Amino acid sequence: MVSIFNAPTRNLDIVTLHEVLRLRQDVFVVEQACAYPDIDGRDLEPGTVQFWAGQGSVDATLRLLREPDGTERIGRVATARDARGQGLAGQLIEAAIAESRSASIALDAQAHLEQWYGRYGFVRSGEEFFEDGIRHVPMTRTR
Repeated sequence: MVSIFNAPTRNLDIVTLHEVLRLRQDVFVVEQACAYPDIDGRDLEPGTVQFWAGQGSVDATLRLLREPDGTERIGRVATARDARGQGLAGQLIEAAIAESRSASIALDAQAHLEQWYGRYGFVRSGEEFFEDGIRHVPMTRTR
């Protein structure tokens, strides 16, 4: 059985943090061929919470950022290639929504995942844009 976990980044043990960062690198930098600064400093901001799922390993992850204006932002949603199709990312999205203290949660979805995020109450909130050569759409969920 897969378990869902969350903790502020500053409270993660070094092995879990390594596995979260490795998975993000494997998916975004290697698989999607996007050379970008994944370690952007936001993981260490007060209030940032990491979510992960797995059975003794990190099979899926996301982070929930608490913005200075009171909104929250989901980002870095990634699932290991061999763990896809099990609903792990959806479980993490639901966990992040449940953990949220804000009336509004934002995210920047890869455009092909717009309908998938829509299942969780997110709606497009702006124009499509390109980030690292990949089409994205801003989305927001309000209570």
